[in-house]
Amino acid sequence: MKNLVILTGAGMSAESGISTFRDSNGLWNNYPVEKVATPEGFTTNPQLVLDFYNYRRRELLKAEPNEGHKGLAKLEKYFEVHIITQNVDNLHERAGNTHVVHLHGELMKSCSVKNTDKAFSLSPENPDIHLGDKAPDGGQLRPFIVWFGEAVPKIEEAIQYVESSDIFVIIGTSLNVYPAAGLLNYVRKGQPIFLIDPKEVNTYRNDIKFIKTGASEGVKILMEELKKMI
Repeated sequence: MKNLVILTGAGMSAESGISTFRDSNGLWNNYPVEKVATPEGFTTNPQLVLDFYNYRRRELLKAEPNEGHKGLAKLEKYFEVHIITQNVDNLHERAGNTHVVHLHGELMKSCSVKNTDKAFSLSPENPDIHLGDKAPDGGQLRPFIVWFGEAVPKIEEAIQYVESSDIFVIIGTSLNVYPAAGLLNYVRKGQPIFLIDPKEVNTYRNDIKFIKTGASEGVKILMEELKKMI
């Protein structure tokens, strides 16, 4: 089977009701990035940061995978599919995708401030993290999220998947956030590239086929295009 690698961003989950960050009514308007998505913000006001991610976690628990997520899961019947996502939700997994690389961490997991590489799953029944909640190493638990200013541990793995891909797809991302946006540099010349987004996405590549619509409709169109390549 051909290797199909898909990079997804906030637009992938927007139809599931997950708040985006950069739209006109996005989360950054209400929560400045430096206060809730940096190590310094957590040091300054850990309660605010924990409350913010507890809220996002409860929002996620109410959400369901949309038709776009489900469509990508169906593609595993025909392709070797690897999802590389900038999203911290678990909607790809819940839809049925089995190979998902989370570049920016996972909302339903926590980690110790002493070791941000080891994750602990949070249950839907008890999803909140509180001040005083400790990891086995004694460190305060924090969200298992890659904050601004922190290294992106999964980027090398993602690059390897992109380099070995036969088809590359981008869904719902502005390609403004690095290092994820730089993955496009590792796509070989001459291989098919699709980009699904209802908004204009500026890119230096002139070999991209644009599907200018939302994730669910875009994945339907994508599936028809990919059937020609099986």
